[in-house]
Amino acid sequence: MAFAPDGHWVWDFWVADDGETFHLYYLRAPTALGDPELRHRNARIGHATSADLTDWTDHGEVLGPGAAGAFDETATWTGSVVRGDDGLWRMFYTGAAFLEASSARNIESIGMATSADLHRWDKRDGFVVRAAGEYYEKLGDTAWPEEAWRDPWVFRDPAGDGWHMLITARGKDADTATGGVVGHAWSPDLDTWTVQPPLTEPSQAFAHLEVLQVADIDGTAVVLFSAVRADGVEGVWAAPADALVRDVPVDDARLLLPVPAYAARVVTDRAGAAVVLAFTRDDHGAPAGITDPIHAGPLWRDARGLG
Repeated sequence: MAFAPDGHWVWDFWVADDGETFHLYYLRAPTALGDPELRHRNARIGHATSADLTDWTDHGEVLGPGAAGAFDETATWTGSVVRGDDGLWRMFYTGAAFLEASSARNIESIGMATSADLHRWDKRDGFVVRAAGEYYEKLGDTAWPEEAWRDPWVFRDPAGDGWHMLITARGKDADTATGGVVGHAWSPDLDTWTVQPPLTEPSQAFAHLEVLQVADIDGTAVVLFSAVRADGVEGVWAAPADALVRDVPVDDARLLLPVPAYAARVVTDRAGAAVVLAFTRDDHGAPAGITDPIHAGPLWRDARGLG
């Protein structure tokens, strides 16, 4: 196991590369809580660094929840990091606000923090991107227990037309077994964002598409997500996509990695190869740490039956 710090559960993560060092940002919660399900209410964002994606130095917590009444008052969840044209690093992350101590009901929104060095992060006051009710399910529209609007994955438009954000969301009028969509927002400058309609039709196989990423594997643009399919098959899924992830046939996605792997990321290593990292779980379902890098090409070929 490449990264499994003592005393903490570690699960979803994302990686930034400054050209010399890989920076791992990860969700963490103390194992002293006892019940791993409690980690979601107690998640903080940690930071570790590595030269090779295998040997990591942990730097502890770098971002936590806001004050009472803030969009991130309960916990800070999954995000991504990009560097703007101004040289400033921006972390887009999920803020969770649970409504009751005895209920899973929560509202998810997206915030931003900035950094000059990838070590110290300052939240951008007043910045919040929320689900738009004309396009997406809001809390209370169905029996789904959360307002799903999380896991922002931000990338530059390939043609230079600003920036795109992929978001875990649910389409309107979904049921509890289907309805996941690739949520979308657009920005000209990383600071001002407009929520757009979903990039996909509501899935008939997945209730949500978690920890989205668009990546290049063997010269093919691929969208990754993690989910439980309606038939119970769970893990990391991948589907071919164009560079802007439009109209991806997510219901035809191939299983890239089965459980216990989840929330995988594709990262380019120092040799220029696409590798996959994922968090894994122990025999009781609790997070057990982040894997060593796995070459992405063979995984993708095997998923397509070409291995």
